[in-house]
Amino acid sequence: MSEAHAPVESAAEEPDYFEVLVESMRELLVAKGLIGAGEVRAMVETLDAHDPTIGAALVARAWVDADFRARLRDDATAVVEQSGIDNYDQARFVVLEQTPDTHNLVVCTLCSCYPRALLGLPPDWYKSRPYRSRAVREPRAVLAGFGTDVADEVRIRVHDSNANMRYLVMPMRPAGTDGWTQEQLAALVTRDSMIGVSRARTP
Repeated sequence: MSEAHAPVESAAEEPDYFEVLVESMRELLVAKGLIGAGEVRAMVETLDAHDPTIGAALVARAWVDADFRARLRDDATAVVEQSGIDNYDQARFVVLEQTPDTHNLVVCTLCSCYPRALLGLPPDWYKSRPYRSRAVREPRAVLAGFGTDVADEVRIRVHDSNANMRYLVMPMRPAGTDGWTQEQLAALVTRDSMIGVSRARTP
């Protein structure tokens, strides 16, 4: 399924309360001279500099380096900072590892908290009300909407992000990738697989 597809969002929504509040606050702060338009632009440029390849590189390295994998599971925030990644909002990162027995899914039920330093800006469907509500109530159906069928015997764990804690899903390494380089492996790791709505690409 294409990453641009939004199976849980049937139509464009009007900005919600929090989006209107953020935009109004930004305009007010600029108008009062408390922040400059240049500062706003600099933050936008910072956001634009981050994309899913950052998270994919961490996952790929974890697939081939057991020590790095253990450190990433134990203290992802420290690993991110030691890797020179700009953790500009000072969030705490937690890595969730997919296993044959457990499938992890990430949502932010309140708004759109997301590991932007590792994945860039969140997709529209992640911020939509249908996803935010259905991911908690009927995660198996939401996953099926993304083309991800999870067997009944596999437990689905839904993790609710917040302003202080952001989750990154480490998908299972696809079979048939023995001997692949980190760069080759990283190309199999998609944004959606690091949210948990899909699996890593297969070779």
